Amino acid sequence: MVTIIDPTAAFAITAAEQNEVVIAPAVEGETQTAAAAVSRDKFTVTKIVIPPPPPKVAKGAPGAGTPDPGSAQAIAFDMVMARGWDQSQYDCLVSLWKKESGWNTFAHNASSGAYGIPQALPGSKMASAGADWATNPATQITWGLGYIEGRYSTPCGAWGTSQSKGWY
Repeated sequence: MVTIIDPTAAFAITAAEQNEVVIAPAVEGETQTAAAAVSRDKFTVTKIVIPPPPPKVAKGAPGAGTPDPGSAQAIAFDMVMARGWDQSQYDCLVSLWKKESGWNTFAHNASSGAYGIPQALPGSKMASAGADWATNPATQITWGLGYIEGRYSTPCGAWGTSQSKGWY
């Protein structure tokens, strides 16, 4: 690899044997690729290609920490691990349901009618997980995890949708 430095330019040019050069602009984070003919004393840029920016990677949810024993979050932790998901999936679930219901078993959205920890719409859908759906956090979490798995594959999939759309 050859590095050509033009003292009059605000960038350095690196040339590979295949006559490709990479122009490193003065602005951090930008990359330009150029094809060039390189000799000892001069070079000619024949083509400049500016690649598209790298895709944005969705950031995971913040770490949830250790749940209080016996709490809804502790119940959810055990259920998440039993499904073979990892800590990052639990972190996403905690953030998702914190945003949706504050982990309140009795949370009710007056405008939509959504109910419970997972904010099922209507809440009575959760009856498929148990007759005590209106009062039992374990029943609501069971239903909610099934809903997430069926629709988004994982809690982080649901969290990503929630972050981009404002709901899941």
